[in-house]
Amino acid sequence: MASLSLHFSSATPFVPRATPLNLRTRTQKPFSIRSQSAPVLSQDDLKSLAADKAVESVKSGMVLGLGTGSTAAFVVDKLGQLLSTGQLSNIVGIPTSKRTQEQAASLNIPLSTLDLHPHIDLAIDGADEVDPNLDLVKGRGGALLREKMVEAASSSFIVVADDSKLVSGLGGSGLAMPVEVVQFCWKYNLVRLQGLFKELGCEAKLRVAGDGSERPYVTDNGNYIVDLYFKNPIKDGFAAGKEISAMEGVVEHGLFLGMATSVIIAGKTGVEVMTK
Repeated sequence: MASLSLHFSSATPFVPRATPLNLRTRTQKPFSIRSQSAPVLSQDDLKSLAADKAVESVKSGMVLGLGTGSTAAFVVDKLGQLLSTGQLSNIVGIPTSKRTQEQAASLNIPLSTLDLHPHIDLAIDGADEVDPNLDLVKGRGGALLREKMVEAASSSFIVVADDSKLVSGLGGSGLAMPVEVVQFCWKYNLVRLQGLFKELGCEAKLRVAGDGSERPYVTDNGNYIVDLYFKNPIKDGFAAGKEISAMEGVVEHGLFLGMATSVIIAGKTGVEVMTK
């Protein structure tokens, strides 16, 4: 039987091709996905969110306590908008400061006084500190006396704030806790107030006007303010408030205890309503 043999010429060696001649390889660009982060909300954005939520509780025909301060100003603006569009009607505002009175009047919000409306349906105001019991420090805007009078006369008191105002204990922010005092012998009371909280590392300072001068700040009621700065939080707010109020020449203090019915806190994750 004949044998079959294969011969390859050494002149034309066999070289296998991995890729057909008519197929071109293409280089692909790397594929990437760029994530878009959520917009960062400013402190004013958070205050506005809290104010919008609070105003949802306002009904036509109410007598309202109008607070003072940067957050309360958003509430007053919102009320003016709702009145101008007819979404609210027949409300009466009781302002807690000359500044709020001017703002509300510019928005055509009807205004009155506690003398004519001793019962207030709802007060909405900001706060400088909020503790877990919903007790507050207020008055860094200088309107603590009128704020406390109006809010104490209200059936409901809603506090609006951003999450930077939350503290574990009052005085814990290290910022001012105001005490309104008569002008007469104010330094005498400043020294007494500082001594009252000596164990808390308290420093007492007379508030100045903030216009570059050293003139004392004067409240709408013609009084001075002594600001107390604590290194450690106040242990017993009710006891502290009682001791401050017992001092001759003290008009009012910035501890608002057991007054808030709810607190609306706006933070990076949304709006939270805190109730007792």
